[in-house]
Amino acid sequence: MFMGTGSDVGKSLIVAGLARALANRGLRVQPFKPQNMSNNAAVTADGGEIGRAQALQARAARVPSSVHMNPILLKPETTTGAQVVVQGQRQASMTAREYFRSRMNYMGTCLESFYKVLTHADVVLVEGAGSPGEINLRDGDLANMGFAEAADLPAVLIGDIHRGGVIASIAGTFDILPPDDRARLKAFLINKFHGDPDLFSEGRTFLEQRTGTPCVGIVSHFEGARRLPAEDAVALEEEFTIARKGMRISVLRLPRIANFDDLDPLRLEAGVKLTFVQPGEPIPAESRLVIIPGSKSTICDLAALRKEGWDIDLLAHVRRGGLVLGICGGYQMLGRTISDPLGLEGAPGHVAGLGLLDVETALLPEKTLTRIGGTHVPTGAALEGYEIHLGRTEGADCARPFALLEGRPDGAISATGQVMGSYLHGCFGNDEFRRKFLQSLGFQASELRFEETVERTLDELAAHLEAHLDLDLILSLAREL
Repeated sequence: MFMGTGSDVGKSLIVAGLARALANRGLRVQPFKPQNMSNNAAVTADGGEIGRAQALQARAARVPSSVHMNPILLKPETTTGAQVVVQGQRQASMTAREYFRSRMNYMGTCLESFYKVLTHADVVLVEGAGSPGEINLRDGDLANMGFAEAADLPAVLIGDIHRGGVIASIAGTFDILPPDDRARLKAFLINKFHGDPDLFSEGRTFLEQRTGTPCVGIVSHFEGARRLPAEDAVALEEEFTIARKGMRISVLRLPRIANFDDLDPLRLEAGVKLTFVQPGEPIPAESRLVIIPGSKSTICDLAALRKEGWDIDLLAHVRRGGLVLGICGGYQMLGRTISDPLGLEGAPGHVAGLGLLDVETALLPEKTLTRIGGTHVPTGAALEGYEIHLGRTEGADCARPFALLEGRPDGAISATGQVMGSYLHGCFGNDEFRRKFLQSLGFQASELRFEETVERTLDELAAHLEAHLDLDLILSLAREL
């Protein structure tokens, strides 16, 4: 099991790279994360949803993704509550306090999924969440030491030297853990190192002596990480505008933004300047296309959009001849109304949408979870992706669908052609569609081969870890089950 001294230390990327490296050695590898909290979800080969990071790790291991790779997925809906997805299916919405009180009820589910994953593997790489150092959360823990104890797993602790304080964070984690938990930490590694690793030799020696465990390596910063999907929306707080020639695409940074890796292929396009518009910022007037991305809580994010004044900016953008694309929750926001008769996102009721598409949405309890392919209607380009949403959208503009998916219409396009909406996630990863779509909007599309880029990057990451980590030592720490 790979744990971290905190969030965003690189656990997901380390596990993905190790999965590819060990798969390259001929081992059958399976990733596993007992509990994940993320609105970046993926639809699995067996028809459920898991965290996007585990889907990437499965791809790195060259195995089909499964709901059992991430049996508990928490998808934040409010500042104090989340949707609880169990073995790929939405089970309930709970406040943090409600889930905290009941979470140990899910340990059996986590272990059931773990042992199912184990039957298909020579090696299972388990990823923790946050940090085991949060000892106030230890009782009933599913994410770190609680699961490690239940499955009797050894662990490696990952520290991020880039953020500073790595010696204190690693030593401190060892120091504050109870003896039985501390004994599970068999080694540590340093991640995101810049410069000459020999300069850290004294720090490494100190930590090995202080913790009584070996350092399995010092991993230099991997530049290619930006070409792989980010798991957490914290990555979007960074400046994503790339200084290059080309027209601008602006993406609204919604508070509960979901599946934002939809935009990764556009970010890598040489002819596109992609900007995530942060709260407090206006939509740039020079934007050619504004994208309203997916949302875990459509009605709440629509209210946040209005609070920022982006609804006024969008109207001005359309009047100037600009284009708008809404994906999933963003598509729902573009319509005339959104109804929530059962109170799936809060109090029952309905709200006015942005009115840029002549459609109406009703949020319904049946959740659509499917991988699907089809054709983009305006360009005729083939595309494929996945749907992951609650709700049904209907209206006059649906007579001009965005796509035909296995023969059925999806999405809507306004009479002017300026405003578009679709439920299809992941479609920009299709090279033919992305090129034709961008060209139809006046962009200069490149010859980027996105899926090949992801595969090449995973191989580069595997080679990077082979060079910086002692993989034989890591394998020797594993316990046979």
